[in-house]
Amino acid sequence: MALPQEKGYTEEDYYNLPENVRAELIDGQFYNMSSPSRVHQELLMELSATILNYIKAKSSSCRVYPAPFAVKLFNDRTNIVEPDISVICDPKKLTAKGCSGAPDWIIEIVSPSNASHDYITKLVMYHNAGVREYWIVDPQNDEIHVYNMADGTFTTKTYSFHDTVKAGVYDDLLIDFSSLNFDILNI
Repeated sequence: MALPQEKGYTEEDYYNLPENVRAELIDGQFYNMSSPSRVHQELLMELSATILNYIKAKSSSCRVYPAPFAVKLFNDRTNIVEPDISVICDPKKLTAKGCSGAPDWIIEIVSPSNASHDYITKLVMYHNAGVREYWIVDPQNDEIHVYNMADGTFTTKTYSFHDTVKAGVYDDLLIDFSSLNFDILNI
C-alpha cells in the first residue's frame, strides 16, 4: 500500500529511511512493506536454502539473496525494490548496497496485503527490467505462478503446492513444493 506522500522521492531518501522502516521505492513513491507472516518466512527460508544448496553443489557463480536486499532494477534514482528472493548470476551487478540491474530470477511470496503489487506492479517492472524468470508463490491460493521472460519471451504456467517446479534459469533445478517444510495449515 502506498504511503501518503506529497513529493517524489529518490534513492537517497530510500537509503536514509530509519532501519526499522521497510519500504520499496517505485516511481518515486514509497510503498510500505508489512511484517511477513511466519508461513511467509518459512517459505522464504526453505526456498532460499534449496536454491543455495543447488548453487553450492554446482559450484555456480550465482548468488541467492533473501529480503531485505535492495535491487535497483533500472538506471534511475526513483526505483528500488526488495524481492523476497533474488538470484543474481552476474557478479558485476552486485554492489555494496545490493544489486544494480535485473536479477536473473526473482521470487515473491504473496502476502494478502500486497497481492496486486506482486501480480501487477512488480510483474510489469520485472519484465521491463529484463528479469529472466519471476515466480509468484501464493500460499493462500495454493499456487505458484512461473513467468519465463528470457530472451524477450513471456510465458506463464501455474502450479500447486503439490507439484514439482523446474527453475527455467537452470537446466536441472527442480523444487518439490510438497516436500518443503512449512506449516500450510496455519496460513
